[in-house]
Amino acid sequence: MPNLASAKKYVKVTARRTAENRAKKLVYRKSIKDFLIAIKEGKLVEAKKLFIATQKALDKAVKSGVIKKNTAARRKSRLSRKLAK
Repeated sequence: MPNLASAKKYVKVTARRTAENRAKKLVYRKSIKDFLIAIKEGKLVEAKKLFIATQKALDKAVKSGVIKKNTAARRKSRLSRKLAK
């Protein structure tokens, strides 16, 4: 438990940032999951649209610092290979 007033304020800031990061992480994870489900069901037209949305979500996560640039690149690469199959 923090003792100083500034430390107490920082606890609130950390909680807010954590909540924001979790929400952003949830967005790109959900888009990846939707994309993989569409591929598994064989809906290629829908999968192509979801792939673009997934790329966008990953890029936004990188921009806000939730994940690193190479992590997003690796995931996009793997998803594009699944789409190509």
